[in-house]
Amino acid sequence: MKVLLVSDAGSIHTKRWSVSLREAGIDVVLFSITPAQDGFFAENGVKSYIYDLFRYKRGPETGKKNILAPVTAHIRAVEALKNVLGTEKPDILHAHYATSYGLVAALSGFHPFIVSVWGSDIYEFPGLSPWNRMAVKFILGKADRVLSTSHAMAEETLKYCRKDIGITPFGVDTDIFRPVPEDRGKKEKIVFGTVKTLSSKYGIDLLLRAFALMRRKVLLWQDFPQTELVIAGKGPDRAWLEKLAEELGIADSTVFLGEVSHDAVPEIYSSMDVAVFLSRAESFGVSAVEAMACGVPVIASDADGFREILEGGAGIIVPRENVEAAADAMLRLASDAGVRAVFGPAGRKRVMERYRWQNNVSAMIKEYARILL
Repeated sequence: MKVLLVSDAGSIHTKRWSVSLREAGIDVVLFSITPAQDGFFAENGVKSYIYDLFRYKRGPETGKKNILAPVTAHIRAVEALKNVLGTEKPDILHAHYATSYGLVAALSGFHPFIVSVWGSDIYEFPGLSPWNRMAVKFILGKADRVLSTSHAMAEETLKYCRKDIGITPFGVDTDIFRPVPEDRGKKEKIVFGTVKTLSSKYGIDLLLRAFALMRRKVLLWQDFPQTELVIAGKGPDRAWLEKLAEELGIADSTVFLGEVSHDAVPEIYSSMDVAVFLSRAESFGVSAVEAMACGVPVIASDADGFREILEGGAGIIVPRENVEAAADAMLRLASDAGVRAVFGPAGRKRVMERYRWQNNVSAMIKEYARILL
């Protein structure tokens, strides 16, 4: 079976799907409309084609308004994809991310055609304009099968198509993301942390405020352990967030690690006692799944993706934008090793049941077999 993926060559998700499917015996070819930043695909035996669709934004005419440039770029990308389809002759065309990737794939006219929705393509893009909404409906309408990483996002997707939507979670390799044996009893220092992009959507400012409020709440407590906040990730808000930490009086106990490689993430989570994710929006929440797989107790906002992942007592859910509730949850876990000892294994169990990467890959292959019947 040969599958042509239309997906972002720079995305860790694209890399993981490509390599895992190839290792499972699928002949995978990648077509990306954004350039690859490294030699990953060649090094891992995945044939790739690149058409830099968005280069018109970087050209000499960038400062001039050319309303036809995006249209022309997409048309040329479609022609490039058709050429690849003619050369590779895949059994399935699978677009990851509905907009741009999905549009180019849909306009190629190839079938069977699968679209996997990722998040902002469904939660944000359609609301930007009536044209965007029509485009999403067109793309999903052309698909022979629509897939979502979560049930919550599938419900959102039903606003734009009336199809049975398959669920293919984006889980974790539980052999890599695993608990590290450690005494998680009474400790001198409790480390809170998160691994997220430093932008407003992911609520890092809320996390800083909640951490500061928690520390104020324990000023008069005796024998309360020291606390530290570790924030890993890059993003446009870093300078502002560092300034906010200073204003809140927590700069001396807050560590900004900056960008980290995906290979380093398991070790970072294992250094934490509690992982906190206060996103304002989240379609799935793989970051929480990674922390849970490491046996780290999780506090998360009630964004759609987190609610689904943490249902059944696998972690603590707090209302979005509610700094007081987040601070209280952090205080509870910092002060009670017994509670931490319950939530850590519960989270790991949840991941093993629903978000084990090997099982997720098998589910995707079953979707491929189904569409070829």
